[in-house]
Amino acid sequence: MSGKPSIDPKPDGPLALTGEVEFVTSDGQVAAPEAARYLCRCGLSKTKPYCDGSHKDAGFSSENTGTPRDKLIAYEGAEVTVHYSPYLCSHAAECNKRLASVFNSKEKPWIQPDKGSVEAIWDVVRACPSGALQASVAGAGPQHRAGDAPKVAVEKNGPYRVEAVSLEGADFSQHATAQKYVLCRCGHSKNKPFCDGSHSGSGWTDD
Repeated sequence: MSGKPSIDPKPDGPLALTGEVEFVTSDGQVAAPEAARYLCRCGLSKTKPYCDGSHKDAGFSSENTGTPRDKLIAYEGAEVTVHYSPYLCSHAAECNKRLASVFNSKEKPWIQPDKGSVEAIWDVVRACPSGALQASVAGAGPQHRAGDAPKVAVEKNGPYRVEAVSLEGADFSQHATAQKYVLCRCGHSKNKPFCDGSHSGSGWTDD
């Protein structure tokens, strides 16, 4: 593949990947670029993560049935403010795994920046695969943390984690950027082409 790295979600069909992109399968292997042209997003392919045409027989629809909350919520701390976009969140829970003192859904508010260091919070923002978390300090605007090299990584039994690849023809959130986002792979998301965590609730797997 050559040209500008991009992903084009085909209507009722797969994700078309073009350009020079590092493509990492769920077992950590880097695939040959030509193998990753069309990626399954109906969740039914027998050659996951690649499309085998199953979406046609299944009548897969890329239309959404929900109305996601497209807003950026600020959780202010003394030194750092954490910003959260429900629209983008794939519920990977990297934030809770890495810094439960700050990110804890069992508490209100669920994000409490003063319970962690600025450095630790930036590490969580960097680890957030969907770009739903941003942070700001000293009056600067909210920022993501992501790599500069175009990359698509397949999460085991989960979505595509994307960095530095443009997304074509999608209703992109005003808070999202091509720096980092995740795309649905199970076909159940109500926020296609983005992942909304539905793979977990539906019990969907790669098998």
